[in-house]
Amino acid sequence: MPENLGRRIAAHRAKLGLTQQELADRLAVSRVAVSHVESGLSDPGERTVTLLAGIFKVEPHELVAGTAYPTAKADRLPVVAARYTEVELQLELLDRDRTWLDQVPPAEAERVLEHWRVRLRFLAAESHDAGELELVNEARRQIGDWLSDQRRRQD
Repeated sequence: MPENLGRRIAAHRAKLGLTQQELADRLAVSRVAVSHVESGLSDPGERTVTLLAGIFKVEPHELVAGTAYPTAKADRLPVVAARYTEVELQLELLDRDRTWLDQVPPAEAERVLEHWRVRLRFLAAESHDAGELELVNEARRQIGDWLSDQRRRQD
């Protein structure tokens, strides 16, 4: 017996700690649409499956494999889906830079972090996702704290 795609989606959503409304906002659908998919009242379209796969960090075919998702729809799914938002990508790059910055002269580290402040300010202005905005603002605070500490040490 094939697994219920809606239950699989609900499990992925729960693992990420998202509410139905938060997932709906990321998909640009209504909360009721998410509820209907999770309860098995409707099958998501190819666009929605692709977006869900990206959010859950799996490939579209992997998300629907072993479920009763219609074969005709599954055949039209893309092979891969974007797995990271721009904010997630930039924050990962910042984390890598922070590790590297421990090994460079303080003046160079300060220059790079000032550059990151500008990038993060732009990301904060462009972000429409409350969770991502919170992550960006936390990164901005951490950079500000680090720069303040560095300047105190230099004085």
